[in-house]
Amino acid sequence: MPKNQQKTVFLGMSGGVDSSLSAVLLKEQGYNVVGVYMKNWSRDLPGMKCPWAEDLADAKRVAVKLGIDFRVFDFETEYKQKVVDYMLAEFKKGNTPNPDIMCNQEIKFKLFYDVAMEQGADLIATGHYARVGRESEREITLSSRPTLLMAKDANKDQTYFLYRISEEALNRTLFPVGDMLKTEVKKLAAEKGLDNAYKKESMGVCFVGEVGMKDFLKEYIDIQPGEIIDVETGKVLGMHEGAIFYTVGQRHGLNVGGGLPYYVVKKDIEKNLVYVSANLNHQELWTKKLELKDVILRDLMVMQGEQNTEIQVRLRHRAPLIPAQLEIEHNKNNAIVSFEKPIKTPASGQSVVFYDSEVCLGGGIIR
Repeated sequence: MPKNQQKTVFLGMSGGVDSSLSAVLLKEQGYNVVGVYMKNWSRDLPGMKCPWAEDLADAKRVAVKLGIDFRVFDFETEYKQKVVDYMLAEFKKGNTPNPDIMCNQEIKFKLFYDVAMEQGADLIATGHYARVGRESEREITLSSRPTLLMAKDANKDQTYFLYRISEEALNRTLFPVGDMLKTEVKKLAAEKGLDNAYKKESMGVCFVGEVGMKDFLKEYIDIQPGEIIDVETGKVLGMHEGAIFYTVGQRHGLNVGGGLPYYVVKKDIEKNLVYVSANLNHQELWTKKLELKDVILRDLMVMQGEQNTEIQVRLRHRAPLIPAQLEIEHNKNNAIVSFEKPIKTPASGQSVVFYDSEVCLGGGIIR
């Protein structure tokens, strides 16, 4: 009898190739696999039909093919409250939040995890590209201390989006494709006869589909036109649709005429003004220090309060790791990340994720 025969895994199935192959791999490893489609969003938007029904059908088709149990968890209300409302509130403050990170924290690895455990799961699994290191790979126990590790496929690694999930959930999570390259996943899926082996991946808002963020926001936030101002001269260069739609460093979408490109250097949300500069070296566009809030720490050395810890950080998904110094403030919820050389200033509300080589140490949100 396979060693995992008695363990039940609830697998989040999105209808894509990664979670579908995960179902195949888990079943082959002897787990009792229960496929779960999380219905987080079903509303159509102008010019974009929500793909949830198609994704559900694709996921169910794989479950039927494999002969595994399949369920639908309706999380629409919670997703709207925990992810969409959070995102809208942050944009209204002038920040640029990351809804995928919040979705993982609140929905996929909290709500899904809790419901799965209530319904008899021993473990949960998803098709994310990440790995979990454990003190003992032979047995997952409540006392095990998991480590979040980068995926084998560095280009597809998703630990940037996963740094906020709880240690409890991570300890009981499997990432079946984390040790595979994306090319290997597609090839093996095709060999296993999965119809979605080469299905196009969604690149839009988390679980909303191919709609752009600006179009999505327009459905919930009234458009308030305002002035685009040259920060050096004070001259009004044009009009914008709303200051909340712009981020520091943004170059495209300003529509302020020809000549040198302009960059957003700051915003005044209360007055609905966007300030720009044609000077790429403008001081607002560069920084050597970032102040973070809502910090999550996974590494024991960092948690013990060492000051100026040498780490590496990632400022956005797929961005290269860059060296930095981490200083945790006394309450451990806030931190300062310093760099030897100036970096382009990231938008407030975005995440800075900490690493030690392939180990994800945690991260925080830019103030």
